[in-house]
Parts: sequence; C-alpha cells; structure tokens
Amino acid sequence: MFTGIIEEIGVVKEIGRRGDNLRLAIGADTIMDDLKEGDSVAVDGICLSVVPSAYKLGGFELDVSEETVKRTTIKSFKPKRRVNLERAAKIGSRLGGHIVTGHIDGIGEIKKPVPLYLKTGFDKTEDGGYLSITLPPDLMRYMVHKGSVAVDGISLTIAELNYDSITIAVIPHTIKMTTLGEKTIGDRVNVECDIIGKYVEKFVSSMPLRDDKINREFLVEHGYT
Repeated sequence: MFTGIIEEIGVVKEIGRRGDNLRLAIGADTIMDDLKEGDSVAVDGICLSVVPSAYKLGGFELDVSEETVKRTTIKSFKPKRRVNLERAAKIGSRLGGHIVTGHIDGIGEIKKPVPLYLKTGFDKTEDGGYLSITLPPDLMRYMVHKGSVAVDGISLTIAELNYDSITIAVIPHTIKMTTLGEKTIGDRVNVECDIIGKYVEKFVSSMPLRDDKINREFLVEHGYT
C-alpha cells in the first residue's frame, strides 16, 4: 500500500526484455536507504517489486509483466524519462495522502498543462496551477468532487468534475516535487481511482433489491452500527 506522497523523482536508466516481461533499471537516491529485494515501489503510480540485481550506478531494477505494460503508460517509457517514486507505506507512519494500491485502473490524457496562469490573475509560481485530465467512462464513475485520485502515483484532490474529465488544483510544492510540472497537453498518465469507492460500489451492487427504504434498521442488518 502507498499514500500518494512522492518521495523522489527517479530516472529510467535502461529498459530490456526478460522473457515475456520488461526489466526496468531506475536511477534513484533518496529511496535507496532501506530498499531491498522484494520491496514494493510505486513507479509513476504502478506497484512493482525490486528484483535481486541492483543497478550499478545507484538505483534498482524491476520486472514488469506483459499485463502491466498493456494497462499502464510503461509502454511509452524510454531511457532518461523522469518518474515519480514512492516506497510502500510503513505501519505506524502518518498517512499524508490517501490509500493507494498501485494497481492502475486506466490511462487519462492531459487536457491542460501545469502550471497555468489562473483566470483570477494570481502568479503561477506562488499559487500553482490547474491540471485537467480526460478519463474514460469506466473511470469517471468513481470521480467525486473533492474526492481523491492518484495520478502517476500522486495523491490529488478533484476540484471540478466535467462529463468526461476532472480538474485538479495543484499547489507549487506538488509541481516542484513531482513530474506534474513537466506535463504537456496530450501526455498520458496512470490513474488509480479511490479504492473506497470501488468497494462501496461492489457492496451495493451485490445487495438484493428491496422495496423498503434504507433506514437505521436496514444499515444495522447489513453490518453498520
């Protein structure tokens, strides 16, 4: 599990093949302190496991399955690409963002670059900017105004909902500490919906249809107190 709080921007050093899988070599510094074989790392929001062979010049390597390649932006990775990195959350640590699993739900497309001048005339270097992302319908259903979403592994809050897109207000710190400030129109990003919404949908959809209304007795009967 992750929190969506990026620890470091790493760099893709090499991309190779290992049978049906890809092997990524990522250059990193900060997260190397206690990283070891088998640890989970979110790379642009994608949960991957560290493999035994470490990158010689400082960093680590990861195997990426064919399924992950198909469902994420890894298919477009090239050497020198900068990526957001986060180690798995520790029990007892502060949860600064929201619950992020690292299992990508789909790919969105940037509609507007970050940072932007705001309509109110605020200075973009002091007040950040807005990021708009077009999403497919199966992802839009989980978007909630003021709800959470992970974009390339970054925990963000939805400021505005449109019929086919979300808009996020991005603060200067996030632009500085992640790759969002490098995005341009047309760039594709990994999107993970809030897992709580998916569980709620699953629970509600599996409930038998009833004619009576939802009341306190109904909720108690189904485990709520």
